[in-house]
Amino acid sequence: MATLTFLGAARTVTGSKYLLEHNGRRLLIDCGLFQGLKELRQRNWSDLPVEPASIDALVLTHAHIDHCGYLPRLVAHGFRGRIFCTPGTMDLCRIVLPDAAKLAEEDARHANREGYTRHAPAEPLFTEPDAYRAISQLQPVGFSRPLVPLGPDSGLMIEFINAGHLLGSAYVLLTVLQRNGRNDGQRVLFGGDLGRYDRPILPDPSPRPPSDVLLIESTYGDRSHPPEDQGERLATIVRDTHARGGRLIIPSFAIGRVEEVLYWLKRLERAKQIPMLPVYLDSPMAISALQFYTSRSAELDADSRPERGQLRAFFGERLTTVASGQQSAELVASNHPAIIISSSGMATGGRVLHHLKAKLPDSRTTVLFVGYQAAGTRGRSLVDGSSSVKIHGVSVPVAARVELIDSMSAHADADEMLRWLRTGSSSPGVTYLVHGEQGPMDALRGRIQRELGWETHAPEYRELVEL
Repeated sequence: MATLTFLGAARTVTGSKYLLEHNGRRLLIDCGLFQGLKELRQRNWSDLPVEPASIDALVLTHAHIDHCGYLPRLVAHGFRGRIFCTPGTMDLCRIVLPDAAKLAEEDARHANREGYTRHAPAEPLFTEPDAYRAISQLQPVGFSRPLVPLGPDSGLMIEFINAGHLLGSAYVLLTVLQRNGRNDGQRVLFGGDLGRYDRPILPDPSPRPPSDVLLIESTYGDRSHPPEDQGERLATIVRDTHARGGRLIIPSFAIGRVEEVLYWLKRLERAKQIPMLPVYLDSPMAISALQFYTSRSAELDADSRPERGQLRAFFGERLTTVASGQQSAELVASNHPAIIISSSGMATGGRVLHHLKAKLPDSRTTVLFVGYQAAGTRGRSLVDGSSSVKIHGVSVPVAARVELIDSMSAHADADEMLRWLRTGSSSPGVTYLVHGEQGPMDALRGRIQRELGWETHAPEYRELVEL
């Protein structure tokens, strides 16, 4: 009997980890960091209920930090197995994981220097050497190529299927093989994060394959994204900020979201719907990710696919990439009107914090969030109208305008999730709702039960179920 334990993304949107045990073997699907509320972040420091060294292998759905960011910590604590992922996910992990380690080390040094930590001294969650050890264990596997990850006696087979959420993102179809080795055993579909339909940059999600058990995210389970306006709201925000003589600061996830923001800015520039402003991409990780997007152009949506290797395809006329820390500091200190795109997307760390710290007190500034803001993050506080936020241990007053464009989210909304669920030829025996806060999760569960009549369950953190 196979069992599944929900070690993350259970009634919260981060920390995705699912432990499958079968025939004495252990397979971990996703290995993400918890983000947002302090009580969630503290879970990153807690030991897993099983020894990392006892996990035989790991499978990644994609390279966002809440799905892969715990890998260096797991490796540091003894995990030595292979980490199976798509080639695109491997490419992005090569930049995401060292960057996360650098931020962890920088945050610890800054906390010790400024004295705003209760630990003496503050230690990083993991280090750059940990990140590079994790990268050395990555094993790329192409889409739709069935693989037995733990050897022929494990009774487990996996297959990656395009999810349309991020370069390389996938659903993981896991088959618990029968004793005769045939692939007609029980099937478990780990949905990862579901992409969207009819969006630029990435192709639509692949149809849902048949499965007996389904895990589906519920991030936007209680809402629909605004109708596509062809960039008009973004254009209005840019024009209004320019008229005030201010700066537009866009905290953005360095991989995935940056590409769409640049796509729309370039399109609006060419249509003369926005003024020709300097645009700064202040994120070394985003710059590196763009190179992978162009080198893997065959995996992108045909309508917005650059020619292979043509990095400038994403750039507008006045875009400048900011590589060094000194260049970034000079940009923070300057005051000329500009559009600044910097990570992270929920303002939880990275260079964008320096921009926010300097410009949030300025009423001419606009801060534009372009994706989901988890509870407990600075982004959520700002979107909810907080009059001040704490950055680097200092309370920063908020006089800037704060805007949110949900339509740029890479996560499917409730309507798109129901659309995807209907693409399958049969219904699963049970559907587990993961990767969502309680309200959206309950709303999606209600819709699935009313419209599809499926059995659904929202598992608790560390809940174990038999498959």
